[in-house]
Amino acid sequence: MAGAEGEDSLYPIAVLIDELRNEDVQLRLNSIKKLSTIALALGVERTRTELIPFLTDTIYDEDEVLLALAEQLGNFTMLVGGPEYVHCLLPPLESLATVEETVVRDKAVESLRKISQEHSPVDLEVHFEPLTLVMSTLRQAAEDKSWRVRYMVADKFSELQKAVGPEITKNDLVPAFQNLLKDCEAEVRAAAANKVKEFCENLPEDSRETLIMSHVLPCVKELVSDTNQHVKSALASVIMGLSTILGKDNTVEHLLPLFLVQLKDECPEVRLNIISNLDCVNEVIGIRQLSQSLLPAIVELAEDAKWRVRLAIIEYMPLLAGQLGVEFFDEKLNSLCMAWLVDHVYAIREAATCNLMKLVEKFGAEWAQNTIVPKVLGMSNDPNYLHRMTTLFCIKALSEACGQEITTKHMLPVVLKMSNDQVANVRFNVAKCLQKIGPVIDSNALQAEVKPVLEKLATDQDMDVKYFAQEAISVLALA
Repeated sequence: MAGAEGEDSLYPIAVLIDELRNEDVQLRLNSIKKLSTIALALGVERTRTELIPFLTDTIYDEDEVLLALAEQLGNFTMLVGGPEYVHCLLPPLESLATVEETVVRDKAVESLRKISQEHSPVDLEVHFEPLTLVMSTLRQAAEDKSWRVRYMVADKFSELQKAVGPEITKNDLVPAFQNLLKDCEAEVRAAAANKVKEFCENLPEDSRETLIMSHVLPCVKELVSDTNQHVKSALASVIMGLSTILGKDNTVEHLLPLFLVQLKDECPEVRLNIISNLDCVNEVIGIRQLSQSLLPAIVELAEDAKWRVRLAIIEYMPLLAGQLGVEFFDEKLNSLCMAWLVDHVYAIREAATCNLMKLVEKFGAEWAQNTIVPKVLGMSNDPNYLHRMTTLFCIKALSEACGQEITTKHMLPVVLKMSNDQVANVRFNVAKCLQKIGPVIDSNALQAEVKPVLEKLATDQDMDVKYFAQEAISVLALA
């Protein structure tokens, strides 16, 4: 009887061996998925001494099977006897972390991280940290012939930095990071550039400024003028954050010149990334210093001879306004926004109109009434009919954001007056404008003031004016 029990206790391992040698992948996968049941049947000691060594020796299967195994082992702590024995799971997971298929490696690393939290400090030092001697492996990976390996090192650099601690960071990771920032492959440089702020934040506080100024900043200065736009863009997305780390004096002396270069970069994404993070610099050096240093460059771009450059700055203006605040915007940038409305390029005038709408949405109707609306309405008397039409375009764009009172009281009278314009293009745009603002204005004004004007325009000699007036009457149900 005892012999039968002994044979019975060997059954789970024997079955597992047979199933893992079976040609049917699905059968092998199913057997891996029930490992926890087998481990429970075996007990913690036999799981440690028989099941885990067997699994370690048989890692040569299909990726799907190995993925399931890597996931299962991350939940095996209590099945091997708890945290005291969790280190016995390291050998199979270490092997799985070196297989060719990425998803298997990632799952193995995930499980390793999971069980690392269940090691005692002593066991971590004795069992976990020696996995393939971390630092030597890291050095080799940072200098690997394959750029994809170096890219992964750069991409995970902040996590590696936190894992190895301050001393190893100073002695080993700083030089490695410098090399990645200077890598011959743009993808690697971009990945490293994206980590600059995070890497600098995590440097040991007692030597942070010295390390940044001596080792990181020289590389950053080179990357500002990199030949690859993805590298420059990645750097621009984080470089402003260095100002909070380095402080006011270093920012003014060393970082502002770099920001100015990036603000004039030919790549729109680089400029956007700088403008979108201006608040970081504003917190450190203040709005006065910022206006003296960066605003002239923004104004220069806003008045650039190339209309596409002007267009790019217009698109960033609402974002910039939000960063700098309404008072600063009114003082320094409002006049630029109004000047764009009379630009000789239609695309600029159109973008400027859209820009005003976004600014009103950001700063509110009261600001619009005091700052924007009077200037827009003043253009209705401009000798250039294109500028008069811009007034109508702006009213269409601003009416909803400004609301019923401002639209009815201030904008509508100007639109109605323009129905007598000598230029047919202006008159049919009056009809289109009335159609657009009709739902916003007061219903009494719609019947008493809008309807008669549209009926008059519907009898205009110009066919286009008649067409758009009749369409407006129909849409607004004024017939």
